[in-house]
Formats: sequence, structure tokens, C-alpha cells
Amino acid sequence: MKTAVFKDDLFLEHDPGSSHIESPRRLKVIYNRLNEEGGDFYYPGAEPAGQELLRLNHSSSYIHKIKATAGKTFSILDPDTCTSSRSYEAACLAAGAVVQGLKMLVDKKIDNGFALVRPPGHHAEAAAAMGFCLFNNIAIGARYALKHLGMERILIVDWDLHHGNGTQHSFYGTDQVLYFSTHQYPCYPGSGAIAELGNGMGEGFNLNVPLSGGQGDEEFARIFNELLVPLAREYSPDIILISAGFDIYRGDPLGAMRVTEAGFAYMTRVLMELAREVCAGRLFLTLEGGYDLKGMSDGILAVLKELSGIGFLNDSDLKRYRNSNVSLGILEKVQKVAENYWKL
Repeated sequence: MKTAVFKDDLFLEHDPGSSHIESPRRLKVIYNRLNEEGGDFYYPGAEPAGQELLRLNHSSSYIHKIKATAGKTFSILDPDTCTSSRSYEAACLAAGAVVQGLKMLVDKKIDNGFALVRPPGHHAEAAAAMGFCLFNNIAIGARYALKHLGMERILIVDWDLHHGNGTQHSFYGTDQVLYFSTHQYPCYPGSGAIAELGNGMGEGFNLNVPLSGGQGDEEFARIFNELLVPLAREYSPDIILISAGFDIYRGDPLGAMRVTEAGFAYMTRVLMELAREVCAGRLFLTLEGGYDLKGMSDGILAVLKELSGIGFLNDSDLKRYRNSNVSLGILEKVQKVAENYWKL
């Protein structure tokens, strides 16, 4: 498999402060491991997103507000979200990398890809920075794919610990994007309840699986096996996009989940199989959260091994996850609600 990995030292220049948990160290660790351990990956370049691209998902006034932080040593946008002198440049390149990856995927220049970028994006609203995020990278990519790449239906899977409020709001009223999120709840930002199903044409195309915490590989495997897979088959998207957050790792300081490297690999395996079945293999991931540096880099490498066809899972884990039957009451609740809109 030709797996594109988007990385750039500019992403290390976004510095929200020495004590901030969303630090350049997050990418330095995985970049160093990729340099040391190699791997048969393709490292394409990307152009930064310009104003026209950013306006696909963000207001002109908001883009101007973020652009005004360029060259300033430190700016505070909200209690969690700060910028440094090159944060605007990094944020533009992050969005541009996702768009470039989708274009390459559609042009069959790559088989799949992973944008290892920062700042992350799924909390960013159309006109507001939130939760460490400036521009909503995956939403910009999805809107570009709908407008310019001939896509009519896009599945966005968000497995970050925190609910992607910005992504949900971006597509809440449309059936052209099916947004599926697993997240710890209640937790920042407070959205992501089962009842948040979309509105108008989008009703039923927004599905949240709010988890209490403590869930690990087998729980996520069961959610994917019994809910996401039949849902995706019925929706039959043209492409699958993943907001890949590694803060569901078992040691992450911001969460209480128990996912291991094998769990991340299994979710990736399921999504690759789905993509081959319903959308000619078109699958692209972009990095969101993840704050245990070793856990995040281990998880990313496991995902990349799956994407590239090397494989990470052993037969025993694969069999266990495919047959997971752990107790998970929330799954039945979400399934019952989803059945009002889907055959499942």
C-alpha cells in the first residue's frame, strides 16, 4: 500500500506556551520515531490553505482574526487556545495537508494517508477557536471534497476522547456527511449526547456514542463491529475520513479510556476493510488529540503499519476483537435511536 504521511517542521512552530499540554513535543516524538524506525511511507509536501479554502468552513472575520496573530509572540483566543508567531502559518498548512491528501487519494496517487499535523482541528467552530484548535482541518477537507472532488456522501469517524463539536456543527443540517463520534461524556466540550442527531436534511446523519470512561479495545471493537460497520455499509460513502485522537490511550492524562496500540490497529483495520468494500479504499486520517507521548506515538505507528499493509495485529487479538461481546449498555441505547433512521 502507498501510504502518504504528511509531516512538516512548521507544525512544530505552533507553540501555545511552555506549560501547555498541546505542545510541539507531541509531533517531535513521532517524527523522530519515523526517522529512526523508517517504514515504507511516502512523504509528500503540501501547500498551505489560502483564504478561499479556509472560507469553505470558516467566516472571513474569523480567518482575519487568526491571521492577525501572525508575528505576535503570544495571543490568547480562548481559555485553552493560544497562538505564537507562526501558529497561523502552521494552521493553514495543516488544513492544506488534508486537502492535498484527499486530492492525491482521488487521483489514485496514494492508497491512503495520515496527516500528522497540528494545531488539531475538530473543536474549531466556523467563527471561534476552541479546545486547542484554530481551523477545522477535517471539515475543510470534507467541504473541499464535496465541492471539488465529486464526492456526494462522506463518512467522518471521530474516535478522539473529546467530542468534535466543530465538525458536528459544520454538517449538522446535511445528509452529505455522516458524522460518527465515540467520546468520553460528560467531558469537554460538553456536547455529544445521543439526542444530538442533526436537523433538517441532516437528521439521523449525526450519531454520537457517549462513553462514561474505562472502555478499552474490546468495547471499541464492539462499537465498530455492531454499529459503525452496518451503518457505513448502508450509507455507502464515497470516502471515509478519520479524526484520529490518541487521547483514548490507556495512559493519557486527559482521559479515562483504556485503548492500547492493538485497539488503534483494529479500528484502522475495520475502516480499511470498510473503505475497500464501499468506496474503492479511499481512507484518510488526520491527527487530533493525544497527550501521552509514548502512547500516542506507539498508537500512530500501529495505525501506520495497518495502513501500509505491514500489519500490526496478531491473529489472537484480531480474533478476540472480531468476536467481542463485552457488556456495553450504551451501545444498545444508541442502536435503538439509530434504528429510527437506519436499517442496521
